Amino acid sequence: MSQIDEVVTTLDDYARAYCAKDIDALMQVFDSSGQISVIGTGKDELCAGEDEVRQLFLRNFAEATVTKFEWLWSDVVIFNDQALIAQSLIIHLDTQQGQIEVPIRWSVVLKKTDRWLWLHRHASTPSEAQTEGSAYPSTSVLTGQGSAF
Repeated sequence: MSQIDEVVTTLDDYARAYCAKDIDALMQVFDSSGQISVIGTGKDELCAGEDEVRQLFLRNFAEATVTKFEWLWSDVVIFNDQALIAQSLIIHLDTQQGQIEVPIRWSVVLKKTDRWLWLHRHASTPSEAQTEGSAYPSTSVLTGQGSAF
């Protein structure tokens, strides 16, 4: 198996554990040193350290059940013992309000030990306020909403 295949396999490991709501298997995707971080799509989803990351995932599991990760565009870069995955995907969820599909963009930073381990995962959703072909959201959409920072 090539190094790129090994890195990409970690995506499937993550998805399998996430869909099963298996927190222990999910945390095994990450580096066990505890020097990990996750940025999610929610305003409060900024986590560093094993305990915070674990709590974020447990909250996610309580709110919905992911039924499928649909992998779309992907780019993998490997340099020595580090790798970066840029990935777009659709997450299919069952919620109390019904089934939804969420378009997601990820960047994942990994390091190689005896296997590839995640150090950081960042997730975002495409901006609905930004039209295709535009670099920034429409100012009319942002007027009066205040800054996110």
